[in-house]
Amino acid sequence: MTFSAIQKEYSDNQGILRLVPAFVAMNFNQAGGRLHLHPDDCFPLGIRAGSVKERWLSSTLHGPDGQGLSFVALSDNPTDKISFAEVVAELGPELVGKEYYAKYRGWPIHSKFFDYKLPLFHHLHLDETAANRIGAHGKPEAYYFPVQLNNYPGELPITFFGFSPDVTRSEVLARLRDWEKRDVHITELSRAYRLELGSGWYTPPGILHAPGSLLTYEVQWNSAVGAVFENVSSGEIFGMEHLTHSLPAGKKGDWEAILELLDWEKNIDPLYREHYFRPQVPIDTHSDLYSEKWIVYGNPYFGARETVIQPGQTVVIQDPLAYGCIIIQGHGIIGLHPAEAPTLLRYGQLSADEFFISESAARQGVRIVNNSQVEPLVLLRHFGPGYPGMP
Repeated sequence: MTFSAIQKEYSDNQGILRLVPAFVAMNFNQAGGRLHLHPDDCFPLGIRAGSVKERWLSSTLHGPDGQGLSFVALSDNPTDKISFAEVVAELGPELVGKEYYAKYRGWPIHSKFFDYKLPLFHHLHLDETAANRIGAHGKPEAYYFPVQLNNYPGELPITFFGFSPDVTRSEVLARLRDWEKRDVHITELSRAYRLELGSGWYTPPGILHAPGSLLTYEVQWNSAVGAVFENVSSGEIFGMEHLTHSLPAGKKGDWEAILELLDWEKNIDPLYREHYFRPQVPIDTHSDLYSEKWIVYGNPYFGARETVIQPGQTVVIQDPLAYGCIIIQGHGIIGLHPAEAPTLLRYGQLSADEFFISESAARQGVRIVNNSQVEPLVLLRHFGPGYPGMP
């Protein structure tokens, strides 16, 4: 597609782009069934690729087997689309803002829904130093548990974070050395928190976490590097390569290098919940027509808000930064686009629930209409770094 065609799509829609659902299949764990995907499409890439357990949002990043990249819908024909990464590259500062484009040469974050019936394995993501050694970037991430998408809690809505404050490095190393011999039960050294709907957590790089079974809205830096520290999880076996694959070639057998992936002090922080739990923070909108809350905050990388438009109301919402958004309840209009939360989608079908708002459109103000007379219109909106006044 030529630049002029991309520019026309952008201009015709006043800087607001409609995105195509980017469902992602994973070949571990079990699908939670809360992504509004038709049951017949659970294995769209075949059995070996696994079932769909994630949906990536506003993504310029390729995930497993090339999945996860977002596309911009150019019409109501599902095949008439262009990759969001290409649009970002072509429009650059006009789309994401001059500051972001100068610093990151693109859109630096993305978001996702992950939907696992069983808890995930105890794992961490690399910090910037460790990631740079293998030509990547570090991965901080944050979670929020939306009420609207958690009609049931999965098998175990409990997340393990880090280690108990009294655990020593030698205890952890002794478990890891038995990786090929037995189930090392690494979470016996950890501590768990029952997940609360309508709340969330921030997880810096280098901290072990075994996410629980609630459907989770995750905001993260554009990276996918990490290491699995649990060799048997929910009955599934993970080989040593899952522990060492993010190390440089010459360090894969180095136990000290493996332990150095951990931010040790943060993992044993006795005030872990106080430092990383994120309850909602209400925002004064000075209006009875809509309400907002910070749901991701307290970090230098990204933020997110839950925005609720009251039934039958029209509002104009201004922001200083570009953002991606997803509708999780209700129906109405965003800019010039009809908008609605889906009930049931087929794999490859278009939706009307996901959009990307350019910086110029955000600054001018986005007109949002709730066409329901009884139901709120609820959006989750994810921003990159530097939102003024974020807690």
